[in-house]
Amino acid sequence: MTQLVWFRNDLRLADNPALTAACKHDGPVRACFVVTPGQWQEHDWSAARAQFVLEHANTLARSLADKGVKLSFLHADTFADSVPLLLEFCRQHEVSHLHFNEEYGVNERRRDKQVRDQLADAGVQVAKYRDQTVAPVGEILTQQQEPYSVFTPFSRRWRAWIDETHPGLYPEPASQGDQVKPEQTDTRPAPFDQAPEPIVPIGEGAAHDRLQRFVAERAQSYKDQRDFPAVDGTSLLSPYLANGVLSGRQCLAAAQEAGGQSQGLFTWVTEIAWRDFYVNILYHYPRVSMHRAFKPETEALVWNDPGEHFEAWKEGRTGVPIVDAAMRQLKTTGWMHNRLRMITAMYLTKNLFVDWRLGEAWFMQNLVDGYLASNNGGWQWSAST
Repeated sequence: MTQLVWFRNDLRLADNPALTAACKHDGPVRACFVVTPGQWQEHDWSAARAQFVLEHANTLARSLADKGVKLSFLHADTFADSVPLLLEFCRQHEVSHLHFNEEYGVNERRRDKQVRDQLADAGVQVAKYRDQTVAPVGEILTQQQEPYSVFTPFSRRWRAWIDETHPGLYPEPASQGDQVKPEQTDTRPAPFDQAPEPIVPIGEGAAHDRLQRFVAERAQSYKDQRDFPAVDGTSLLSPYLANGVLSGRQCLAAAQEAGGQSQGLFTWVTEIAWRDFYVNILYHYPRVSMHRAFKPETEALVWNDPGEHFEAWKEGRTGVPIVDAAMRQLKTTGWMHNRLRMITAMYLTKNLFVDWRLGEAWFMQNLVDGYLASNNGGWQWSAST
């Protein structure tokens, strides 16, 4: 019977728990990726992100084919449409086990429950794995076994957990048989057909090359240079991390191998901890993925009418040079320096007093690294909500 790996936000061979687990079983292994443009629109995906994801899915399909694993592209419109599609695919290919790595948005969790329930009724065993964080989601808790709501104590416990458990990486699976012809998709759904050129090269290998170059050449000065947008002082790994081409565990391992005791590397690893923190917030407080404030009392705020001020902010014509340059960078490249993300978010919410949710959505609609947990967390932090 066939093992099926359902790729989602984990477009990589290495350090992929679902793929590693599937390849340990006897019998053939297949893979699938579901293209859901309607859902992507509902989730405010940008054209840059959709293109980046589809190109990496094609690259992944070729890499899997070299190992004897065929990846099939399934086409639905929404998550709801994808559930019967997966069920039919499992029937056609005599799938006995479905493997996937968890996602933590509310809609994703609801979809996964529907898939698990319907496939269980059809006799397909479903196995899910925790993947998007260094420490498994739900592992980092207070002494009262409650989730952290403040970053600093979370990060202290997170680092202690790493020292205690020494998390490793899942090995890239060995060949599963003779090479097969890779399936490719040339789908570019209409809402996503006008995308800027990718800001970083495509491919898992390219992601690892950039990671290794950053750790070797620029990480030591990261603490001193990361806050200056005119300086090439950041890793620019966020597109790979946001779309699962790299994992946070791989980034941590690279820092540790480089001797991560320097101030630069320590500060950079703290950014990995921030990412884990925001994923845990998304998991423990699902309201934040439903356009709700993390601090419920701030829902009482009465924001200004967005009007022309919001349009000027979006188009980079506020008259504030650093804000305008940042917004034009976003529109042109699909990326923005992290310091500029904070400046532009605070300008919108605290100078113009425009609802943070409008800015959050605009960023998602333009960012190649639009990752719900980090984008929502960054906006709510900037807006003090």
